[in-house]
Amino acid sequence: MRNDILTMTATDLLGYYRTGKLSPVEVSEAMLNQIERLDSHTNGFCLVDRKTSLDFARESETRYQRGEPQGLLDGVPVGVKDVFLTPWWPTRRGSHTVDPDTTLNKAAPSVAALARHGFVPIGKTTTPELGWKGVTDNPIDGVTNNPWNPAKTAGGSSGGSAVAVALGMAPLALGTDAGGSIRIPAAFCGIVGFKPSFGEVPHWPASPFGTLAHAGPMAWTVEDCALMMNVLTEADHRDSNAVPRRSIDYLAALEGGVKGLKIAYSPNLGFVDVDPAVEAALAEAVAVFTALGAEVTRVDPGFGDPLGAFGHLFYGAPPTPSAIYRQKNAP
Repeated sequence: MRNDILTMTATDLLGYYRTGKLSPVEVSEAMLNQIERLDSHTNGFCLVDRKTSLDFARESETRYQRGEPQGLLDGVPVGVKDVFLTPWWPTRRGSHTVDPDTTLNKAAPSVAALARHGFVPIGKTTTPELGWKGVTDNPIDGVTNNPWNPAKTAGGSSGGSAVAVALGMAPLALGTDAGGSIRIPAAFCGIVGFKPSFGEVPHWPASPFGTLAHAGPMAWTVEDCALMMNVLTEADHRDSNAVPRRSIDYLAALEGGVKGLKIAYSPNLGFVDVDPAVEAALAEAVAVFTALGAEVTRVDPGFGDPLGAFGHLFYGAPPTPSAIYRQKNAP
């Protein structure tokens, strides 16, 4: 097996597919073997179906042989978080309360868009039960561990998707994010994760977390996230919360760089005690953006601990007594 396959971006793979130097079957087999070899340590995947994945890969390979690739991601393996409906696989959401048979033969908008662009579904990635918390474990599949140190958490709730990308099991993965569920595991696992604006990526069925929950891409690079966004943002009539399509070419937008952009940042949100290493990393990022020509301004939000407000929106319940106490006694 060519080990360099496991470190290639989706953009790399597409280039090799077009020239015939790699085939979708070869790549999918390499990533399925990587899952088999390593995932017992991390538990990033809750469902792997080699036959179905390779069937998709063979169809893609045939299209390339005919000189007729399909869409923007033909032959690229993608890990699908187990909250997205997939017609050929059940969607358990990590919960015994879900009847998996009722979830078959249905495709979430993101999955339908990826299928239109020829992707290879490489498996379902592990989620905490119903995708509700910032670590990844559930009563069906167990605990998902960090790929850098399995004794630590991969974060959540898209922890399985982050593990899949970080360990070369898939160059792209789908995640969802209400309170950090793409961003936390992306940070913990050392990959790129993007939470798009609400309504930009069609979502169905609607999330129980309402407008907080967004679907988005996870990948090795910003470029791959932009490529995936060009697919995921395609319209889907089932999403009643979708915003009008803006037809943004995310890849093209990268070419302009950050010069002239206005970026607001807060090193501590005005109230948080920040680890010195995190504070230093943020300062370094500010210096880089400034050097690239962005206008970076420190702007603290101007409010205290927002946990009570977040809890009300996230859980649909009143703030806890401790949150109310903190709000009343905020300086």
